[in-house]
Amino acid sequence: MIEKLAEQLVNLTVKQVNELATLLKKEYGIEPHISDKVENTHSSQKEKTYEKEEKSIFNIILKSSGNSKLSVVKLVKEITGKGLKEAKDLVDNIPSIIKESVNKKEAEDLKNKFEEIGAEVELK
Repeated sequence: MIEKLAEQLVNLTVKQVNELATLLKKEYGIEPHISDKVENTHSSQKEKTYEKEEKSIFNIILKSSGNSKLSVVKLVKEITGKGLKEAKDLVDNIPSIIKESVNKKEAEDLKNKFEEIGAEVELK
């Protein structure tokens, strides 16, 4: 029985893993944990990057759609050029990368547009 469960877990898609994580968090209060070693390594790499130069290229990550999900879907559709279904899927699977490799000015403009309609985004 345990072997079958392990096999099923290994064969989950990324979307299914995200759904499982959400379910475990909501229903059982269990949150995924990133090992300290990975987290510390990642933090050290970020610090070195910032020491070298100020970041000028960003990824726009949608953290929350707020109260106006439809407006956020429309904005995502407009920004990405994707179809309505694809835009909705991005908004439904938060956090999700809306746009990659955006210059600083455009990233800040897009962040402001999302915040105006009540969404929460992060620039990384």
